[in-house]
Amino acid sequence: MKVEFGGLSLGSLRIEIPIIQGGMGVRVSSSSLVSAVSNEGALGVIAAVGLGEECDNEQRDYKMRSRAELTNIIRETRRMTKNPFGVNIMCVLTNYDELVEAAQAESVDVIISGAGLPLRLPSLIKNKKTKLIPIISSSRAAQIICSTWSRRYKRLPDAIIIEGPLAGGHLGYSLAELADEEHFSLDKILTEVLAVTRTFENDKTRIPVIAAGGIFDGKDIARVMRLGASGVQMATRFVCTHECDVSLQYKEAYIAAKKEDIIVIQSPVGMPGRVISNEFVKKVTEGAHVAFGCEYKCLYTCDAQKVNYCIAKALLNAYRGDLNKGFAMCGSNAYRINKIISVKELICELVTETESCLNIPLP
Repeated sequence: MKVEFGGLSLGSLRIEIPIIQGGMGVRVSSSSLVSAVSNEGALGVIAAVGLGEECDNEQRDYKMRSRAELTNIIRETRRMTKNPFGVNIMCVLTNYDELVEAAQAESVDVIISGAGLPLRLPSLIKNKKTKLIPIISSSRAAQIICSTWSRRYKRLPDAIIIEGPLAGGHLGYSLAELADEEHFSLDKILTEVLAVTRTFENDKTRIPVIAAGGIFDGKDIARVMRLGASGVQMATRFVCTHECDVSLQYKEAYIAAKKEDIIVIQSPVGMPGRVISNEFVKKVTEGAHVAFGCEYKCLYTCDAQKVNYCIAKALLNAYRGDLNKGFAMCGSNAYRINKIISVKELICELVTETESCLNIPLP
């Protein structure tokens, strides 16, 4: 069967290039990167987590600052692109409802939601044009979301992102599952999720499945599309672009990383997280306590009384370039990046490689 690398249809919304730029929190994917990706015909995605940590808004309350800053970034992105873009809002955020409302008020094209099952998300949506995409890590989660949304809200996801164990940042797998490559590979889980979504589809409704986690080049994109994926989500590759919103030092950490530097740690939020190791990582994983006051209370899953450092502060420090007091999160293939290029160059490279690989007959 010939596979075309064409556009991505999210209900009535058409994305020209079936690549979603993954939302990277604490300002890694903000207006500069997101608008550049969308301007090239892919889907740029703002990450809503961590926006209240560095905000000029006079509101003292973290939740109010986060909402105000998300609104500002959405408006700035819209000034920089006329094409569709999305917002990633994590389920575990204590101000989840407020951030969804802010995205709704600004009529964003797509809301992507993971780090938990977004079972209530359709109930928060007033603008029916906004497309909803959950991020999951198993076929069971796909079944639960599709059946719950269908039963309660008479709607289905406009697409589903399946994030495999090679992804960056916080992961929806246990440490044991991450070590079990035979049973927890992206390709295997993708096939299982496709089997679930097909049971909910009909002549009028399709649920595109987007593959994510360890997707690095056109060869990877072609592989998952041959398995049935409608597109891919990629985050790590977009960090080392000129337009990415992080500091140069953050990007240089990617370029300097060796394969053995990319490790999985147990995050204070109660989930494994893939990061680039440095002296700060070594210190906190050995149990050193980094004094902090929890002014954010940003995640339900983080107990400030029990953890030895604040991951929000660590990631904010990294964003600013102070990697002595923080670390960069990344995907498993970050060590393969060796230079900083433009978003335009990257997407052109990915499209060319994918089309070339799809035109090569399978053995």
